[in-house]
Amino acid sequence: MYWYNGKLIDSEVLELSINDPGLLYGATVFTTLRVYDECLDNPLSNWSSHCHRLLTSLEFLRWDFPNWSHIRQGAEIIKTRYKILRITIFPDGREWIMGRDLPEGLKQRQEDGIKAIVSDEKLGRSLPSHKTGNYLTPWLGKNIAQLNQCQEAILVNKEGNWLETTTGNLWAWGNDSWWTPPIEEGILPGVMRNLILKRLEALQYLVKEEPWTPNLVKDFQAIAYSNSVVEIVPIHSVLKQEELLKYNPYHQKVRQLRGIFYSTMVHNSDIP
Repeated sequence: MYWYNGKLIDSEVLELSINDPGLLYGATVFTTLRVYDECLDNPLSNWSSHCHRLLTSLEFLRWDFPNWSHIRQGAEIIKTRYKILRITIFPDGREWIMGRDLPEGLKQRQEDGIKAIVSDEKLGRSLPSHKTGNYLTPWLGKNIAQLNQCQEAILVNKEGNWLETTTGNLWAWGNDSWWTPPIEEGILPGVMRNLILKRLEALQYLVKEEPWTPNLVKDFQAIAYSNSVVEIVPIHSVLKQEELLKYNPYHQKVRQLRGIFYSTMVHNSDIP
């Protein structure tokens, strides 16, 4: 069951023209959100930020705006069946909303962490500041990770600096401060990233937005990645060619980061 172009459709098949640019070129923008307590307006669901992400990308690409009331209507229906919503917009303004369940084993990954692999520098993401339907690079990275018994891949630039995982933004604790790669390096300004940054700043924690060079990442005590579905997941080890970097998934600062996210429910007024 999904919502498409103002209608609820009970099918697993979506019919598109063979000339549709969304099919031919991946010409769509999308956002993925987790609905908390079946409420789009729950502060943790962050509905307004996800809509703003879509709007910003549509303005940048100069595409037609969708019928926003249809998007809200479709989301309200789909959320009754699924916790995760993916909202996709086509260049002519058509909306497509589908749902899915939470990832299997998510709770254990949040507690014990995952293993990641550093991807090839040639796997660069298209229009990294926007979440477009051209998602081939993250998909390839994820497949490579699985072939190497890893759960995630870390994308890098030509200098070898770590940018983001295939599905989320990176965080680290080291040298008595928080670290996250800067937007200028060519990463997605994630909704969750923005929320956590504002909370850390409101609590007056030092956050360094600097490039994650191959040498810097060796100084980190703990690292994690975040997105609107998995929240915050620690990374206990990273495979980099023949080298295996180890991090502490149980570090108190990782738990602190998770607590800061959940405090959004109470302190949402602090976040503009």
